[in-house]
This record gives sequence, structure tokens and C-alpha cells, in this order.
Amino acid sequence: MAKKSDRPFAAFDLDGTLIRWQLYHATTDEMVSRGFIKPESYKAMRDARMAWKRRSGASFRDYEIEVIGIYDDVIKSLDFEQVDTVIDAVFDKYKDQVYTYTRDLLAKLKSQGYLLFAISGSQIEIVAKIAQYYGFDDYAGSVYERTAEGFSGEKTIGALFKDKTMKELVAKHKATYGGSMAIGDSHSDIAMLQLVEQPIAFNPEASLFDYAKTRGWKIVIERKNVVIGLESKNGQYQLV
Repeated sequence: MAKKSDRPFAAFDLDGTLIRWQLYHATTDEMVSRGFIKPESYKAMRDARMAWKRRSGASFRDYEIEVIGIYDDVIKSLDFEQVDTVIDAVFDKYKDQVYTYTRDLLAKLKSQGYLLFAISGSQIEIVAKIAQYYGFDDYAGSVYERTAEGFSGEKTIGALFKDKTMKELVAKHKATYGGSMAIGDSHSDIAMLQLVEQPIAFNPEASLFDYAKTRGWKIVIERKNVVIGLESKNGQYQLV
């Protein structure tokens, strides 16, 4: 962890912002491949995913709720070694499947002396591995309680209120809001983005995109090997 200082900070969402896929979903998929998830649960998850992909009135959030519900149910039946093995496999597969823009921004800010915070709703074990791999100074994720008998089924969602989580990290490290930056891709990132001097909506979902435009926030779109930056100047967005 970083020493306490008055350095500026940058807060990164991980899922869909740094990593190209959602870590929760990748972990659940790995559980499916290892036979830890019942066929009927897998079918419900697959149906929700396909409904989202077909855009048939279902949102990504609907699919996400289905996945998290299945994960929360399954983890209670698994031992620590099984879950840790799944986490290790997901890390090995996805650690380098990242967006160029956010990876390069992360490296740039690190070289400039920024404190780097990773804030994710995914499991703390996979968040920790990704954060350490990319040199983040601190991180927050969802904690599934471990007891002498195994996973209790209780969890603390580290990113339920990302603004609160970010404030706690800033206070812990005595970081400064001067020059501060945050980057995220979903509606749940808005509260966090509102608190910094340099908010970036990255590949934003519709609600974040619309909100970012009302606030004049920087918007960045990355598709394949093309990065498009949009900045508001005199009320109009321009390519940068």
C-alpha cells in the first residue's frame, strides 16, 4: 500500500473499464465450466445473457442481477480451495484482456505520481489480484465472509456506494482532490465521477452517456484499435 501523502489520486472502475469483461461474470462462467453450477441455473443465466444480447427489452443490469444471484447461491456450497482455484484461473485468463486507453492512462498517471485506486463490485480476491498486477495503491471489492465452516453466505458490497468508498480511500491515504480523476463506464459510477476534477465516461452505457453530456464530462470510446476522445468546449463536443 502507498504511504500516506498529499498526492493526487485517480479512481478506476475495473469491470468493463480496465478489464474488457465483467469479472463477476467471468468467475461465474469458470464455475460453470468446472461443473459447480447446476444445469438449470446455467440455463437461467444463459437465457438472461441472450436476452440482453438480443436487446429484447432486457437490460444488462437484468442479466447482471441473474449472474450475481447464482454466484451468491453457489459459493455457499464450495470450499475455499475451489473458489480460490476459480479466481486464479479467471485472473490468468483475463489479466491482460484490457482496454488500451485505460491501461495506458493508468501507466501515465502512475509515472506522474498519482495514487491509484481500483473500485469494483466484483469479489475482493480477484480485485486484489488485478490491482496488484497493475500497481494500484489500494482497492475495494465485494467481500464474501469466510468462517471456520466455509463461506457463510454473508457479503459486504465494496462498491455499493462508490462515492463513499472513494472518499474512504482518499481519507485513508490523505490524498488530495486537486487534479483528481475518476473513470467508469456505468450509471453506478456517476456518484464517484461527480467528486473529482477530471471525470471520464469510458465506453459509457446510455444513462451515463446522457448524464456526462449534461455535465460536460470527457467521453472516451474505444472500439477495436481505435480510441475516440470527446471533450466539451463552449457547449459543443469536439474530437480530441
